Amino acid sequence: MSRKSSGFVPTMGALHEGHLTLMRQARSENDIVIVSIFVNPTQFNDAVDLEKYPRTFERDCELLKNAQIDALFAPDADEIYPTPMDTIIDVPLLSKGLIGKLRPGHFQGMASVVTKLLNIAQADRAYFGEKDYQQLAIIKRMVFDLNIPSEIIGVPIVREADGLAMSSRNMRLSSKERAAAPIIYKTMERALNKHTLGETSVNALIEFITDEISAEPLATIKSIDIVDAENLQPMTIINRPAALLLNVQFGDVILIDQSII
Repeated sequence: MSRKSSGFVPTMGALHEGHLTLMRQARSENDIVIVSIFVNPTQFNDAVDLEKYPRTFERDCELLKNAQIDALFAPDADEIYPTPMDTIIDVPLLSKGLIGKLRPGHFQGMASVVTKLLNIAQADRAYFGEKDYQQLAIIKRMVFDLNIPSEIIGVPIVREADGLAMSSRNMRLSSKERAAAPIIYKTMERALNKHTLGETSVNALIEFITDEISAEPLATIKSIDIVDAENLQPMTIINRPAALLLNVQFGDVILIDQSII
């Protein structure tokens, strides 16, 4: 009898269509699908942000049942961290800039808990959304460097009808903020079009994006970066694959989005 393959989708709950897309791909590629729900405290450097993170466990369980998931792992913090962690996973080249600069310690907490979850699940494949581009790059490098025997699969962004990238944080937006938030995607599309028409200067594209998003009164730009798509290092001219990464705040919610150039 042949061994059954397994796919793993780690989440922090507040599930939406983006998560379900990960699960459907995992289902199509594996015999068994495991999902985890764990709001990891060590990747929050703001206690208020951790407290406000949406938790919809009963609704999540219904979605998982409808998606025909084989197993749910939903530990509490004491189960994942029975004692304070003395071992920290750090991928400094990929984590020190971009979101890592905005949220010190975030990626160390993320990488450490993902390592623990991958070791617990022991799945053949693990699925992550490409919206969190820096996170995905860090996880891929970490798994390679540490010989963790799970293949990491990146799944394209799932968007709302108006282009806003699906995120658990979207439910924290007010109605006015939600109506304004698609400016991120619309501006990104305009910037990509400028590049298609011949603009290769990183500074010129960042200036264009800054002007477009700044015209929306409810939007506060936290960061705009255009970096090498592979190593996340800064670029001045786009002469190889690049990643456009945006962090924009509405109220007290920071939304992220990205596109490959």
